[in-house]
Amino acid sequence: MYDYDIIYIGGGLNYAGAVIAAKNGKKAALIEKDMGMLGGVCLHKGCIPSKMFLHYAQTVFASKNPLFKGELSLDIAKLTQKKEAMLANITKAIQKQCSHVDLIEGEGKLVAPNTVRVGEKTLRAKHIVIGTGSSPFIPEGIAYNAKDIITSDEVLTLTAFPQKVAIYGSGAIGLEMASFFATAGVETVLITRREKLLKNAHAKIDAALKKQLEHIGVTLKIASIQTAKSGEKGVHLLFENGEESVVPLLLVATGRKPNTDVIATKEIKVEKGIVTDAYFETSLENHYAIGDCNAKVQLAHAARAQALFVTDSILGKNPRALDLDHVVRFIHTQPMSYASVGKIKSTLEKEGISFKESLVPLSQFAYSFYNDAAEGMMVSYVDEEGFILGAEILSPHAEELIASVATALAGEMDAAQAKRTILAHPTFSEALERTFFRL
Repeated sequence: MYDYDIIYIGGGLNYAGAVIAAKNGKKAALIEKDMGMLGGVCLHKGCIPSKMFLHYAQTVFASKNPLFKGELSLDIAKLTQKKEAMLANITKAIQKQCSHVDLIEGEGKLVAPNTVRVGEKTLRAKHIVIGTGSSPFIPEGIAYNAKDIITSDEVLTLTAFPQKVAIYGSGAIGLEMASFFATAGVETVLITRREKLLKNAHAKIDAALKKQLEHIGVTLKIASIQTAKSGEKGVHLLFENGEESVVPLLLVATGRKPNTDVIATKEIKVEKGIVTDAYFETSLENHYAIGDCNAKVQLAHAARAQALFVTDSILGKNPRALDLDHVVRFIHTQPMSYASVGKIKSTLEKEGISFKESLVPLSQFAYSFYNDAAEGMMVSYVDEEGFILGAEILSPHAEELIASVATALAGEMDAAQAKRTILAHPTFSEALERTFFRL
């Protein structure tokens, strides 16, 4: 006998599925070890507050233009306070949405098929949806202490700016936080282990992003940290080449690892993450894993889409399978952001797919010169028949501009159809329009 129709383990974007299940008459429970974190890492420690911080830091950067007189500085204590108030309101709103879901605080463990243990309680459900997210990965040799050697869990809770910050890692977190600190006026060093910052991006975009980071004041250092230890004078860094350095604050941004400790039964296969099929079902029937814990795509909007897809599948709605290639990916750097969707040059070449690319520099548009975007560009890709495969954008608000390409992919458009759209002038979107006309 089951206690619930569906048990959702993990209160991140999993909650969206639980809400839909309850609205459709299913008895649903949502297990979260800290109800203060309802909504997940993205809301509380990731993409929501980081974009908020970047938004206000951009004003400081813009004020440094010679056209303006005087100086602005960002009050990080007030910004953190404003962030906490915003998150508290959003969390309350999510709790209200979950009014018909049984919210259970505690660490859920899947101990047997259809069986979850939370503390001393054992609960059973016909369907179980695991959405336990991910945690910061800390390389060996780095003595993390959450004080002067921190991760993304702590960086958005600062109440005072350091004199200098070193950031280790050039993924989304590293690049975004480097942009934040630099535009806010903090001396910033970005330490990366590889020559290329954006591992999969078009080479010209990567070169332009490097130039942008240096322009806003980020010092780029290609090196690998062997050890990092906190001491009386700050964080002592020892690099693999023997070089040493001391910094007041080290942000470790070397990626995230899937949280798979929830699995305490051999029936579910775990490798890098919880193994699932294309429909997010694990090796155990009626047991699913969505979001970061399945190691497919570490993005909040992808997790939400997966949670809703699985829930609709359980409800018998037979939803169309998700194409994870069509998930928009972006990194919010300043003043230009990077975004991509679909298959881009690196993946097309890796998979041996014939394609044609069209690259348009933003320097061809007067609009770019007073928006700090002269080094930006847009690249579109089509197959041999002219069907749109994907795109990459480096421009202000790239994460918004890429939406039209994502829609084109969903609608299986070709470049000929895309050319029929007349986009506004002057905007950045007309550069995207021009990429299609050049195909």
